Amino acid sequence: MSKVVTTTLLPDVAGGSVTLGGTGDSVVVTGNDIRTNALQDAGGNAVLTSDGAGTLSGMNSGFGGALNLLSTQTASGAANVSFTTQLTSTYDVYIFKFIEINPTADGEIFQFQVNASGQTGFNETITSTMSKAYHYETDAADLVYEDDHDQAQGTSYQKLTTSIGSDTDENASGEFHLFGPSSTTYVKHFYARINQYASGVYSGDVLTGGYINTTGAITEIDFKMSSGNFDGTIKLYGISKS
Repeated sequence: MSKVVTTTLLPDVAGGSVTLGGTGDSVVVTGNDIRTNALQDAGGNAVLTSDGAGTLSGMNSGFGGALNLLSTQTASGAANVSFTTQLTSTYDVYIFKFIEINPTADGEIFQFQVNASGQTGFNETITSTMSKAYHYETDAADLVYEDDHDQAQGTSYQKLTTSIGSDTDENASGEFHLFGPSSTTYVKHFYARINQYASGVYSGDVLTGGYINTTGAITEIDFKMSSGNFDGTIKLYGISKS
């Protein structure tokens, strides 16, 4: 076996490329690692980029379906959390992840509303459903349709939970999906699944779904409790278009 020992390997012309191996060959690197801040395809298109500190960006859209973290907001005794600039045509599906949402007052309900482009007040028309499977610490359980938490062409904030406990160990966590908010042709569908440590000392698995009955582009969304403030983290992701 021949061996080449060198500290620098250059192409034969400036700006050229160095090819290791040929078609069907395997190139093995041992005893060290390959380090680069940019991974490109044969056409020079960025597949993956790092800032040199381990934070990745520039995921090529060819992967499709990749989750892209767009924003993180942490509430600490906040009245509401709004996302007012991130809902654009860049993505067709947006996912909000709720982490340890804890109300300051016992029994409050987590909810949302939106603004269409050019609108204010967070009062778009919503038709929705909600169901809940619950299991008490005493072992009682049931599955119910929450007919006082849905809307039929309503403009109120849409409830995403039932009553959440406010003790220091009580909270709600889950996620919310919003589809095609930038469409100016269709209504905007959404669904959420949240598990809560309820004020009645039970685990509640709450499913909410519906549509925002407007063909206007949705540009803003607001989350708050039915009353009072709350703590918790909300992360917003966009799913890359395939």
